[in-house]
Amino acid sequence: MRRITTFVALVLAGAAVAGAAAAAPTVDVSIGAGLQKKAKTYGEREFNYLSNDLQRSIENAAARSGDPALDGARFNLVIADAQPNRPTFKQLGDTIGLSPRSFGVGGATLEGSVTYPDGRVVPVSYRWYNHDITDARGSTTWTAASRAFDMFAYKVARDGAVATR
Repeated sequence: MRRITTFVALVLAGAAVAGAAAAAPTVDVSIGAGLQKKAKTYGEREFNYLSNDLQRSIENAAARSGDPALDGARFNLVIADAQPNRPTFKQLGDTIGLSPRSFGVGGATLEGSVTYPDGRVVPVSYRWYNHDITDARGSTTWTAASRAFDMFAYKVARDGAVATR
């Protein structure tokens, strides 16, 4: 009997925690027209990767912050531009002699808005690119863009609004 009572208490506690986490922010990510023009160069599959990466960054930062203002917030974000550190799969296939070891300056530009549960709508924008080529050594295809997404998400979760850098 005692085991059943303990089990029921644990299930109810788990349900309470799950209920609190159910108000996670909603993140809608789209690709801007300028970046969409680069689809023939980068490949469409890269945009899915970038969108999912940005969404994951926002969700993780909001969960870590524990800020109740983000519970139920709606992020409408546009990846206006992104530059890879290394050639994409499509670029490697399209360009004979291009090495996967090639690297360059990468990063991303984000725009959009955050709608908080209290009705406030805050426009947000963020831009971060490697400062020089030495920052790109040891990177993967979208390392700098991922770093931009993480820094943006951290600042939004911490400060609530982000201005262009």
